[in-house]
Amino acid sequence: MSTLNSATLTLGVCDYPEHVPENEWTAHAQRQKELGLAYVRLAEFSWAKIEPQDGRFDWQWLDNAIDIYTQHGLKIVMCTPTATPPAWLIQKHPQILAIDAQGQTMRFGSRRHYDHASLLYREESKRITTLMAQRYGNNPAVIGWQTDNELGHEGTAVSYGGASAMAFPQWLSERYQTLDALNQAWGCAFWSQDYSDWQQVNPPNLTAVRQPNPSHALDYQRFCSDMIDEFQQVQIDVLRALSPGRFLTHNFVIFAQEFDLYKVAKNLDFVAWDSYPIGMLEFFATWESEETKTEFARTGHPDLVSFNHDLYRGIKGGRDFWVMEQQCGHANWAQYNPLPAAGAVKLWTAQAWAHGASSVTYFRWRASHMAQEIMHSGLLQQDGRADRGYQEVKDFDPSNFALEKVNARVALLHDYNSLWIYNLQPHNKDLSYWHQFMMFYSALRELGVDVDIIHPEQLANKNYALVVAPALTLMTPEIATQLHHTAEKCPLVFGPRTAFREHSGRVAKHGQFELIDTLVGVKLANFDSLRPTISQQIEQEDKQASFSAKLWCESYVLTTAIATHRYTDGPMQGMAAVSKHEQVSVIGALSATLIKSVLKDVLTEQGIDTFELPKGLRLSRRGDTTLVLNFNQQDVEWHGNTYPGVSFTDL
Repeated sequence: MSTLNSATLTLGVCDYPEHVPENEWTAHAQRQKELGLAYVRLAEFSWAKIEPQDGRFDWQWLDNAIDIYTQHGLKIVMCTPTATPPAWLIQKHPQILAIDAQGQTMRFGSRRHYDHASLLYREESKRITTLMAQRYGNNPAVIGWQTDNELGHEGTAVSYGGASAMAFPQWLSERYQTLDALNQAWGCAFWSQDYSDWQQVNPPNLTAVRQPNPSHALDYQRFCSDMIDEFQQVQIDVLRALSPGRFLTHNFVIFAQEFDLYKVAKNLDFVAWDSYPIGMLEFFATWESEETKTEFARTGHPDLVSFNHDLYRGIKGGRDFWVMEQQCGHANWAQYNPLPAAGAVKLWTAQAWAHGASSVTYFRWRASHMAQEIMHSGLLQQDGRADRGYQEVKDFDPSNFALEKVNARVALLHDYNSLWIYNLQPHNKDLSYWHQFMMFYSALRELGVDVDIIHPEQLANKNYALVVAPALTLMTPEIATQLHHTAEKCPLVFGPRTAFREHSGRVAKHGQFELIDTLVGVKLANFDSLRPTISQQIEQEDKQASFSAKLWCESYVLTTAIATHRYTDGPMQGMAAVSKHEQVSVIGALSATLIKSVLKDVLTEQGIDTFELPKGLRLSRRGDTTLVLNFNQQDVEWHGNTYPGVSFTDL
């Protein structure tokens, strides 16, 4: 595999030579090399520039750009341009367009306006990918490929008509074999939803006055995920054949939930993701107070950023990842787009490395003069002057950051089927899978603990000191078996709604915990979805601590477990809120302080050091190096040392 062959962190940039006059390209390449950048990412939105009309090609501009970069010692990450099918292709084949949840056909004028299930569009994607790979696949400057761009992002993973609607019944028939099996799995006896012909099954949108059958919606999400996987695989097959020895990756997005990343990434060499810490704060930290958002408005919340780093490191089982787009100034797409604090770009770069990144690519080289991203910054301003991020990249020395292993002793279990079924019926409008998951993740990060985020199937042959399953709602026999094996080696901690659903999305016949009942030693008594004005009080059995829970509470009937915490008021008064059976604990209440307290006790029992970190201060370890990262805009004192705002410091 062609790589940068570096033992330390490497830096690159996303560049769009087609956006500026060609007489400026040489100066840009020279400045990029002087800045210490090793490569440029090219061409992900260039289909219309390469093929302005059906069958008429203009390769010369891209040939010239590659030659200039190469002459200045820069490598190339080439992209397939399939995220932006050109206007002539839409005019010729309008049936490739996706259909939204309201039944409206998407129109040309933005990006990702195609249906992944369209066999016609897959052939067009294969054609343009083949032509690009034939021309550039063996160019020594090309070190790797990025497929498409941000698959499924911005609600584009699902099409509710066209090719997807036609393909869904066949996908179901292959999965269930008989309609009786489908009707049973979906619980179609409810509301007289039984099907007598495969062609009666439509996508789960516009379902009259109520929400669709959740099992129907779950399977449609799985189907759309499979269509994305198949769509990308067409490109992977072409690139493997025509560009051997080059890496293949894809740039996923923040808190991606539109498809099963474990499946979609399985045939990539490593994963990459696009990191925009400030925009991420607004759109994904919906459970945080406005006060917290304001505190981290110019740095992004440290746990939201690091969560995604840990997630993408875990997708391929701990393999190093790339940040393919790193915010280096203000973005343009969030509801609010503050200017980052001075030092934030260096902080984000160091943080990415500490969580397992081997390369960071800044978005973008020069701010755009045109179209949708005019308000988005780059390393250069529109007039070519160096922007703030440019100087921070210049001052950052990547050779100090060796590519050693991240050795986390704690694992968090993540599963997309659980995410989908949880969010289909949250039972509380302020609650989501990510919200619950992040309560456990933040508790560990606040205690100074490094974590791996992995799928339960990845537990095989792994040795952790602690495994935590924050929201493993959907349970299968295979996962249950793996959890039983894991409990023989280390403690397990489960969060609310654990094992409430089976693979079909139905509740198990014997209720919650059916497949792991001997592991947890409890049965569900009741769950309680709390209004924002209601809280439930909880007390530790030894009376040493009390806690207040919001949003969601579960109470348990003890079979072989003991109660370590009980509710002290409300309809669950006296019932178990937290249980423990041998090495397995179940936390039934959503209380940040309760979760942190229980996890701290287990970590201490396992001999893992914990810390009481000040707000916004985090520890991250890679190899023998520990970084203290301060995401606050003011200095923070901790352990007798003063850490300046928005900085990182070697311990």
